[in-house]
Amino acid sequence: MEQTSPGRLAARIRARLPQLREAEARVAQVLLDQGVELVHLSVNDVAALAGTAQSTVVRACQRLGFHGYQEVKIDAARDRPSGLEPVSDPGDGVVGDALTQTIRAAMEALAGLPATLAVDELRTAAERIDAASRILIAGTGLSGATAVDAAYRLRALGLPVDLPPDPLTAQLAADLLPEHAVCLAISHSGATRSTVDTARRARDRGATVVAVTSYARSPLTEVSACALVAGGQDLVFGLEAVASRLAHFTAIDALTLALRALRGPTADHALSVSAEVTAAHSY
Repeated sequence: MEQTSPGRLAARIRARLPQLREAEARVAQVLLDQGVELVHLSVNDVAALAGTAQSTVVRACQRLGFHGYQEVKIDAARDRPSGLEPVSDPGDGVVGDALTQTIRAAMEALAGLPATLAVDELRTAAERIDAASRILIAGTGLSGATAVDAAYRLRALGLPVDLPPDPLTAQLAADLLPEHAVCLAISHSGATRSTVDTARRARDRGATVVAVTSYARSPLTEVSACALVAGGQDLVFGLEAVASRLAHFTAIDALTLALRALRGPTADHALSVSAEVTAAHSY
């Protein structure tokens, strides 16, 4: 039987939480809270814990992308705990707990990627970007760092990249995109207004929108031709974008490697130029 990495079931559920109705969201929270213990629970048990009907449990599982509750139990059985032990810090338990929870959140975010980041979507994104006349990258706030990283990596492959310095300039750039352009829009929530507005303007100009986000359903994915869903986690101490950014960086890395394979000698030449420039600025 195929083994599921730690956190994959949770990642799959969290990535679809925003599309659930109230009672269905309660079911999803029970699934998250119980985790691997779901193998011992019947659909009646889950319904009782969620304060709803059995039919709602089944419907919630289906809206989460499963065939039914039985498939959820199978995935729960395959899911294995990370085995990360709490950090022993008798001098300052808060610091020890902070380190442990941060590491665990990062591990779960990365381990959950295979459950949410579809290979077909990654392939489509790479092909569209490879063929693009221009790539406009949009991302602000904590997603801004991911946008800068994506711009650097794509430019190092010899791609025509535009990373506007602010949201207003990004929307202007979106309105002026040429034919066959791509907008790479990055947003943890998928609901950052300036990023979604930029993506929508780009789409209206005929550009292909590729989203990097943590949730399968959001205003951003609604305007996107393909979505790289990574990092839909409830994370550490309310800092919900921390581990999701690690997942987003990983998605960008995977996209970069796919593009390098597609571009072949063109990418290799660009990378050699990039290496020369980098070496010139090193001691």
